[in-house]
Amino acid sequence: MSPFEGSAVAYDFHRTRNVGVAMRDGTVLSTDVYLPALKGKPVDGAWPVVLERTPYDKSRRVSHSQTGRYFARRGYAVVLQDVRGRWSSEGDFEFLRNEADDGYDTLTWIGEQEWCNGKIGTVGYSYTAADQQSLAIKQPPHLVTQQLFDGGYNYFNQTFRHAGACEYAIFFQYVLQMARQSKEAAADPEIRDALDRMWANLGKWIRRLPLRRGESPLRLVPKYENWFFDMLTRSDYEDYWKDSSMNLEESIDSYPDIPVYLETSWYGHHITATLTKYAEMRRRHQTPKKLLIGTWTHGMEMFVQSWAGEVDFGAEAALENVNDIRLRWCDQYLKGLKTGLDDEPPVRIFVMGGGTGRRNLQGRLDHGGRWRDEQDWPPPGMKPTPYYLHGDGSLSTKAPKKAAAPSEFTFNPADPVPTIGGNFPEKAIPGFLDGGGFDQRGRPDLVLCQDTLPLSARRDVLTFRTKPLAEDMELTGPLVVRLWVSSTAVDTDFTAKLLDEYPPNPDYPEGFALNITDSIVRMRYRDSRDKAELMKPGTVYEISIEPQATSNLFARGHCIRVDISSSNFPHYDINSNTGEPLGLERRTMVAHQTVFHDAERPSQIILPIVPAGRR
Repeated sequence: MSPFEGSAVAYDFHRTRNVGVAMRDGTVLSTDVYLPALKGKPVDGAWPVVLERTPYDKSRRVSHSQTGRYFARRGYAVVLQDVRGRWSSEGDFEFLRNEADDGYDTLTWIGEQEWCNGKIGTVGYSYTAADQQSLAIKQPPHLVTQQLFDGGYNYFNQTFRHAGACEYAIFFQYVLQMARQSKEAAADPEIRDALDRMWANLGKWIRRLPLRRGESPLRLVPKYENWFFDMLTRSDYEDYWKDSSMNLEESIDSYPDIPVYLETSWYGHHITATLTKYAEMRRRHQTPKKLLIGTWTHGMEMFVQSWAGEVDFGAEAALENVNDIRLRWCDQYLKGLKTGLDDEPPVRIFVMGGGTGRRNLQGRLDHGGRWRDEQDWPPPGMKPTPYYLHGDGSLSTKAPKKAAAPSEFTFNPADPVPTIGGNFPEKAIPGFLDGGGFDQRGRPDLVLCQDTLPLSARRDVLTFRTKPLAEDMELTGPLVVRLWVSSTAVDTDFTAKLLDEYPPNPDYPEGFALNITDSIVRMRYRDSRDKAELMKPGTVYEISIEPQATSNLFARGHCIRVDISSSNFPHYDINSNTGEPLGLERRTMVAHQTVFHDAERPSQIILPIVPAGRR
């Protein structure tokens, strides 16, 4: 007999739709309640409760089948709620700003119901992870545990804004999609039709950078248009961004000490956010924290995939059923069952790499990889190691010479480096943006690509690579790129991208340059996120660019490569180089960029190397 316990399917389910739950200001939020049932009738009794609050429609298939029906049939009461201003709930929607009080009031209401046994756990992904955090800092009654899947930490630092730049493609398509699903669009077919036409032409609208207030169909839903322009133009770290409901960094000390399960993925949105939450909670709390990092792109439906973009990590990378994980956690911390979680290491990561490098039957690169358990993050024994950039395009542990000449390139905002893959959902913007791992070369399906040549062939991309590795090298952990730079502009951007460069083989006769992680710095925010400070043209500045952490085995014969440039569009908005207020620019100018790599200004990437004996 197994020493472990778990909830089996023992019931049918009964759903009561659109129960009105009044908030403290009288606004009524529409709520569905699922209870265990037999022969169509709810079973009498008090149950542990699973709660998810969503802006994406509580009645949609993924909520109904994967949360409501699934947990009710296994002996849980389930509460699904449309957040304020969305779908069937009253009120006005504001991104995360009402979720703390509304979440608190909802948990209070649940605790008063006869079908609740006093123990509530919250679940959710992305926004529905973030709204869990909002309610948690209020320390509501009955909250016992949470599962935070790929949600933000501070949206000013990443996801909407990023080191001073704007993550334009992510939040532009997100705001438009939310507007299409708004109450205003549902009530007026003409508004919905105009927004749908805008969505169908999203790629063309993306190129009209920056969007102007009142010049797109977003004007028909003013609250959503205001939200978009707030995110676009509020570029200083001001009070707007510090609201504790949407910024966990500002309120992490108020987080209750409860068991929390955190999940993210190497090609998801919120790697840095999730790793920061894990570290901060572990430092403050005594209760268990669990961290899972996979390979999938951002999206609840992606867990069953073994690939991200045009790269496959092997069958082992896919999860058979994410609900196996969610149920086991609930059984442990809501029902008190012995599931074995207490005996497992707190961190489980997927180490990418080690595959054949050939094209599989599905037409994807077989990159491979394996799961590994760790006792902490970053992995104990990891050694941060500087690799220096050299003028001949090499990347090595050898320090640069004193008189080494710098590298230069010209950045023209009218011809940005196109985004090829990265930390987005798959097909985020068809024709413009596709999440995951890709060979870093132009693609015929992306309209920003003028050809199918490697990005490294562009004049505005500096490429630095190691010699082919004599043995496997694993990089697992955080990394940072330190550059000494100057520009002819008063403001500009510098980008950095880490790649796993495959040697040629019969399937990829030109090799395969796989994007691993990347980031950006907008120079007016090089020293502080609080307030912009323009550059002095020609002055040399030391900057740090912090790509999101990763775990990748660079196989023998591969090269570790770093690309430096000044654009990555449409992931990040294009810097006009003029120093005008961000989001309101009317002009552009060409900038001539210089990257120094001499003994006094040793530009470098600090790699998180895991020793061979530790792997």
